[in-house]
Amino acid sequence: MTFGENLQFLRKRRGMTQENLAEQMEVTRQSVSKWESNAAYPETDAILRLCSLFHCDMDTLLRGDVSRRFGEDASAWDKHMNAFAAAMAAGVALVLMGVTLLMFIGEFFGLEMWGGVAFFLFLIVAVAIFIVFGMNHDTFLRQHPGIGPCYTKEEMDRFERRFPILIAVPVALLLLGLTAMIPMDTQAPAHLGKEQWEAVCGTLFLLCVTITATALTWAGIQHSKYGFPEEKMTPAQRRVGRIWSVGMIAATALYVGLGYGLDLWKQAAPIIYTVGALLCAALTILVKKDDET
Repeated sequence: MTFGENLQFLRKRRGMTQENLAEQMEVTRQSVSKWESNAAYPETDAILRLCSLFHCDMDTLLRGDVSRRFGEDASAWDKHMNAFAAAMAAGVALVLMGVTLLMFIGEFFGLEMWGGVAFFLFLIVAVAIFIVFGMNHDTFLRQHPGIGPCYTKEEMDRFERRFPILIAVPVALLLLGLTAMIPMDTQAPAHLGKEQWEAVCGTLFLLCVTITATALTWAGIQHSKYGFPEEKMTPAQRRVGRIWSVGMIAATALYVGLGYGLDLWKQAAPIIYTVGALLCAALTILVKKDDET
C-alpha cells in the first residue's frame, strides 16, 4: 500500500473526515486530499504527528501495509490489555479479600492470628501479580514500539456508551452495602452473639468494597485500553484518578492499622471508607474547578 492509501485507511478507520484530520494536523483539507492521492507528502514533523495520532510507526505508514499490521496489532493489543486488566483487578480483589478475611476470622471466630495469616497470604499473591504483570506490561510495550489502541470509531463509541454504567453500578453497590448495614446492625439473629453479627455485617460491607474496587480497576484499565486517556483526559482528570487510587489505598491501610492497633475492625470500616470517599469526592470537585479556571 502507498502512503496515501495507508493514510486514507487510518483516517476512515478512526471515523474521521478529511476536514477532521486537517483540523487535527492544522493544515487545509486540500493538503490532506493531496496526501491521500499521493500528489504531495507532508513534512517530517507532520508525519511524526500522524504516527502519534494513529498509533502507527513511520516505516509502516510510509512503506508498509497498515491494514494487515493493524489487524495483527489490534489482536495482540486487545489480548494483552484484557489480560492486564484482569490481573490488576484480581490483585486489588485479593488485597481487599485478605482484609475481609482478616476481620471475619478474627472477629467471628476469635482467631486473630489465623486471620492475619490469611491476610498476608492474600497480600503476597497480590503483590506477586502486580510485579509480574506490571513488568510484563512494560516488556510488551517495549517489544512493540508504536503499538497502541487499534479500534474503529464504532468500537470506541460502543465502549464509551457502556463506560458510565461500568462506573455507576459498582459505586451504587457500595452505597447499597452501606445503606443495608444500618437496619442489619439492629436485626441480629438469636443464635448469633452481638459481636459475631457485627462481624458478619462488616464482612458483607467489605465484600461490597472489594467488588466495587475490583470493578472500578477493571473498568479504568479497559478505558485506557481504548486510548481515551491520551486523547481526552486533561492533567486535572489524571490527578483525579491518582486521588482516588491513593485515597482508597490509604483508607485500607488506615483500616488495617486501626483494626490491629485498637481492635476497631467492626466500627472502622464504614466510617473510614465513607469519609475517604467523601474526601476524594471533595478533592475531585476542587481539582476540576481548578482545571476550569
